[in-house]
Amino acid sequence: MASSKRKRRLVTGAIIGAGYVAGTIVAVRQGYSFGLSVPVRCRQGHLFSTTWIPGVSVKSLRLGLWRIQWCPVGRHVDLVRLVKVGDLSPAELESAAEHHDIPVP
Repeated sequence: MASSKRKRRLVTGAIIGAGYVAGTIVAVRQGYSFGLSVPVRCRQGHLFSTTWIPGVSVKSLRLGLWRIQWCPVGRHVDLVRLVKVGDLSPAELESAAEHHDIPVP
C-alpha cells in the first residue's frame, strides 16, 4: 500500500515537473525570459524587473505567466506579467533594470 502511494506521488510529481518544463520551453520560444532580472509590467503600466523562476515563488502568488506581487515603482500590490525583452526599447530596459524588487523568487 505504501509503495503504491509513493509511486503515485512520484508519477504526479513527474507530470507536474514535465508541465513546468514544457510551459517554460513554449514561453522562451515566444520571446519571454526567466531568471534573476526579468522585465515585468503591472496592470497600471509600471515597468520593473524581478526574479522569475518557473514553479518557484515565495513573495508572490503564481498564476501561470502572471503573478500577484509588490510593484516597487507604484508601491502597490498588483497583477504583474512577463514582458518580452524584444518588445522593449533600450530606455525601457534600462528603466526596468533600475527598478528591481527584492531578490527573492
